[in-house]
Amino acid sequence: MSISSINYSSSVLGAQIRNINQQLTDLSTQLSTGKLSQNYAGMGTNEGFAIAGRAQLSNIAAYTDTITNVNVSINLANTALQSLTKIRSTVQTGSASTAQDLNVNGQTIAQNTAAAQFGSMVGVLNTQTGSRYLFSGTAVNTQSVADAGDIINGTTTQAGFKTVMAERQAADLGANGMGRLVQTQPTPSSVQVSEDVAGSPFGLKIKAVSSTLTGATVTGPSGSPVSFSVDLNGVNPNNGDKLSIQFTLPDGTTEQIDLTASSATPTPLGSFAIDASTPVNPNNTAANLNTALNTAIAKLANTSLVAASAIVAGDNFFNTASSAIGTPVNNQAAPPAPIAGATALSGPSPSDSISPGFVAGDTITVNGTTLTFVSSGATGNQLNVTDSVQTLLSKIDQITGTSKPSTVHGGSITINTDDAASLSITTSNTGALNALGFGSTPVTATQPPLRVGSSPANSATTLVNGSANTVKWYLGNDGPGSPRSTAIARVDDAVTVQYGAQANEDAIRRQLQAIAVFGTFSTSPTGQYSGGQVAALSLRVTQALTQQPGQQRIEDIQTDIAMAQNTMNDATTRQTQAKAQLQTIIDQAESASPDQVASEILALQNALQASYQVTSNLAQLSLVKFL
Repeated sequence: MSISSINYSSSVLGAQIRNINQQLTDLSTQLSTGKLSQNYAGMGTNEGFAIAGRAQLSNIAAYTDTITNVNVSINLANTALQSLTKIRSTVQTGSASTAQDLNVNGQTIAQNTAAAQFGSMVGVLNTQTGSRYLFSGTAVNTQSVADAGDIINGTTTQAGFKTVMAERQAADLGANGMGRLVQTQPTPSSVQVSEDVAGSPFGLKIKAVSSTLTGATVTGPSGSPVSFSVDLNGVNPNNGDKLSIQFTLPDGTTEQIDLTASSATPTPLGSFAIDASTPVNPNNTAANLNTALNTAIAKLANTSLVAASAIVAGDNFFNTASSAIGTPVNNQAAPPAPIAGATALSGPSPSDSISPGFVAGDTITVNGTTLTFVSSGATGNQLNVTDSVQTLLSKIDQITGTSKPSTVHGGSITINTDDAASLSITTSNTGALNALGFGSTPVTATQPPLRVGSSPANSATTLVNGSANTVKWYLGNDGPGSPRSTAIARVDDAVTVQYGAQANEDAIRRQLQAIAVFGTFSTSPTGQYSGGQVAALSLRVTQALTQQPGQQRIEDIQTDIAMAQNTMNDATTRQTQAKAQLQTIIDQAESASPDQVASEILALQNALQASYQVTSNLAQLSLVKFL
């Protein structure tokens, strides 16, 4: 038989001892680190859960970093927007003040303050976080707004707002300073006032005339260009009889001149003298009416019209890429007349309708939505052929969703849109669209700034695209879509927030525009009408800075980004809870129980001690003892 080595048992016991030693080492490591193993292989079957949990924790850490960075941007943007509301309040308080004392530069203290606040506002809109401009939309590396000095004064190659405003004022006043109105006396007993050019966007537009003048005949307003006349027919009016004329100004406001026949001496303000010579000569009364009317029109033109012109110049310069303008020479129906809101889209001559007009079956497609013309009974996306231009514009506005309604003013149609890049209007009847003043299809939004179309400005009759030679005030992204969507961050597995902003948003642009107009406008410190100009302008600026129903407010932008911040706060709360749960899963999969490890160590120590004793006894065994 074979006899095993006497070292066999000791070698087996040695291996067992080494194994126990290794287990003790592992358990000691577990006890000191609290982990089951220092590598994935030793973690056990639940390690897959731990690995997945750790990956989710890593995602949460990334979301936390994103939320921290986005919060920095939102907090800075909110601070900037808050500054804008304070600037608005400061300028509005000044413009509402009754003090109209002019300094040597032809401005009030409130206007000087507005000029300074304009520079502050430009600085706020160019706020950065790191290298990112907060109000540039997606163009985060581009300065949001041009420098304040360039915007107002221009550069060596491009005109600034001051030039645009001066050109517009000259065009609205006209060479005679009468608001582009021509006043004559066709006969000794009559007075006539007419607009100088049909369809011109400039100057005063005659809206309505009413009279209680005894024996007088009032004709108009009608014709092309529009005019009205008053003929006393050789009869003196009675004391207190009145002539009233309403005018529409370039900014859409309406002003009225009232002239009262008076026998008082001296003739009261706002009146004209009834001839009291012997014998009475009504033609002298007509001459007095002509003089009083001339004086009243000149005052209106050099006060309210000048103020309205400044406001519209601000819109021409700042309200960029927002409208399509159709300017027909005149309505081709007989008798010819400029297009108005009430002008019919079709109709027999003579009538106030466009020619050629739309007929049943014609279509107009606006941004992909088709409007169809029917003979009568229009519903939904239909129009009656006898509907008015204003009805058509209302339908177009419903489709585009514009925040600023489209208008008809001075014979020109302006289609407003909040998204100029998407505006597209086509038709099956190009002749009718041409009659509305749109010479080509598709109709798209112009790219202002708009400038007076010819020189000298005081005889110009058109506005033209001034992009090539006018300062562009907004330099950031101007693409389609919500400004908020220009900055998007994922803050949770299925949650994103939008927190972008653009300096050309309606609320910001309107405020910047109003402050620029007020701070830039100046007049002669000693002029006859200077006080009236500033008073009329102050009233309009105050109104422009007053929040109107339906208009975007700066507070609305703050609300939008606050909602993004609330969404992130909710995500943070969920993630904090998830982190605790995930950590529990990881700990359960990877952590070693100190009590269990200690118990196992004690058991192994006892086993090791017994093994050592056996090994020791075997180590004393000899061949003699074995035998």
